[in-house]
Amino acid sequence: MLAQEIYASVESDFSAVNELISAQLFSKVPLVEKIGHYIVESGGKRMRPLVVLLACNAIGAKSSKDAAKLATIIEFLHTATLLHDDVVDTSDLRRGKSTANAKWGNAPSVLVGDFLYSRAFQLMVELGSLPVMKILSDATNEISEGEVLQLLNCKNPDVTEAHYMEVIRCKTAMLFQAASHSAAVISDADPELQKNIANYGLQLGMAFQLIDDVLDYTGNAEEMGKNVGDDLAEGKPTLPLIYAMKTGTPKEKELIRTAIRKGGLDNLADILAVVQRTGALEYTQQKAREAADQAIASLGGLPASTHKDALIAVVNLAVKRNQ
Repeated sequence: MLAQEIYASVESDFSAVNELISAQLFSKVPLVEKIGHYIVESGGKRMRPLVVLLACNAIGAKSSKDAAKLATIIEFLHTATLLHDDVVDTSDLRRGKSTANAKWGNAPSVLVGDFLYSRAFQLMVELGSLPVMKILSDATNEISEGEVLQLLNCKNPDVTEAHYMEVIRCKTAMLFQAASHSAAVISDADPELQKNIANYGLQLGMAFQLIDDVLDYTGNAEEMGKNVGDDLAEGKPTLPLIYAMKTGTPKEKELIRTAIRKGGLDNLADILAVVQRTGALEYTQQKAREAADQAIASLGGLPASTHKDALIAVVNLAVKRNQ
């Protein structure tokens, strides 16, 4: 199934989500609306809302309005984290466009991120599901912890693979898990199916982030909409570097350790050569594929349908993408 077919399977639902997103960006402060629209409409794939809509349809949700509202909530939570992330990472490019902080400064970006968080929680109240509020509030808390953990890991070459996996579980996979889990809840899925659908989102999120790690060393800046080598420049010890240090020669290990401590791209070409020679990219892709296989296996309890096929296709596209 192609990407266009996946989105087409929930086309009317997505139209409702897009209308709701636009309507909910209203503010009596013009700059809030301006920045909100800029970041929300900046060309993202909206994968997390897509997961909500596909899961609701695959399970058989009774209310398409609730599904659209939940998808909007998830998109606002995600967009808020992007605004904050770009400030923390001092990023100036996202999805091929200038970041909000590059255009308007750090303070407005942080505050509009706060606005989107609060608007998301207003919509949660309208949704009126305490179980969903618990899932999403817990997820928001863990995402924040994951971002702090990543910040603490910057320029630390001693981060282990297990610790890194925990960081990406919190900072990336948790919102995918919350999206699929809450979709199962509003669709009145039985407890066992809720658990499995939640695991689908978790494993999809892990696979998605691991491929992001690979693309930081292999991607095309124009296609990705961000600078290649950004993680290394910030001194982030992602899985390709962790594995390369583990399996490389002492000299190669020291090269990477020094690069992580210093940050920057002074030795990017040499580090790329080490990452490729040690098979670190293939190892990371293998881990992503393992997570993807777990995600697909978690859908076993769903009846056959176009939307189930689309959920599987989302996983496969996530590990095969080049941006």
